[in-house]
Amino acid sequence: MQFISISRRLTERFSDDAFAAHIEAERERVRELYGDGVVRSIWSRKDRPGAVMLLECTDEAAARAAVGSLPLAQHNMLEVQILPLGPYPAFLPRGSAP
Repeated sequence: MQFISISRRLTERFSDDAFAAHIEAERERVRELYGDGVVRSIWSRKDRPGAVMLLECTDEAAARAAVGSLPLAQHNMLEVQILPLGPYPAFLPRGSAP
């Protein structure tokens, strides 16, 4: 199952130095999740500090656990939304239910 994770750094609560203290560990954990096939794609947000990830997980609990394993999440430095995805109906055979 696929999920989108949308995260925002809580810059109003933490300083740039606080983020910098964990950023290398954050990047390393994302690389591990990518290597494990959990993170399929990742993008930096351009509207504010944060990221958008496409996740491949068995269920929403696994998606939440993966995002929760990120150092910034573990230090409560992120606001995170996780959205489940399904097939786009126009690409299903005619008459199929989504």
